[in-house]
Amino acid sequence: MWQYMIKILLSATVLVAVAELAKRHSMWAATLASLPIASILTFIWIYLDSGNTEKIVTLSQGILWLVLPSLLFFITLPFLIRYGFGFWMSLGIDCFITALAYFGMLKILMWVGVKI
Repeated sequence: MWQYMIKILLSATVLVAVAELAKRHSMWAATLASLPIASILTFIWIYLDSGNTEKIVTLSQGILWLVLPSLLFFITLPFLIRYGFGFWMSLGIDCFITALAYFGMLKILMWVGVKI
């Protein structure tokens, strides 16, 4: 049980740090947010829980392929906001676009035989 509490506290601390840093220094917040902290923490948790490095390899390869459609989110969100859609509408549209991009990437990966 204490392991879950440590995982939750450490993960939440990183998210709060990014949000608080963004209030003062957008560049540093973007730098921290762009680091693969969630992936690194996940790799650590998997390794500590199971010692199974093959799971980490498989997850890492899946993340590599799925980072590509996630980049679309960061391209389209500023575009939508700047063209007057408002924050919430832009976020909703962008989440839908990104979900379609993920679905498309997964279909392409299955089609070419990449296993995730």
